[in-house]
Amino acid sequence: MPKSKALVDARGEVREITSADFKGFRPAREALPASLRKKVGVRGPQRAPTKERITIRLSPEVVQRFRATGDGWQTRVDAALQDWLKSHKLRS
Repeated sequence: MPKSKALVDARGEVREITSADFKGFRPAREALPASLRKKVGVRGPQRAPTKERITIRLSPEVVQRFRATGDGWQTRVDAALQDWLKSHKLRS
């Protein structure tokens, strides 16, 4: 098997990656050690909860329209409700 050129030179500069380089790459699940594979994609605990988990019933139209906006749609629902609170007085 011929030795490939190093990806990084002595100064730390990365050379341009070729299609031959890509052919030699392996999926992360094969190349990473098991200890690191467990960490990839794992989110740490919240430092302090900033939101409260609840169950809420919304009309299908509202859910569909917000979901259609893509990832972060629940945050946008929260922002819409925050805007509503600014313009409406709540009774105690």
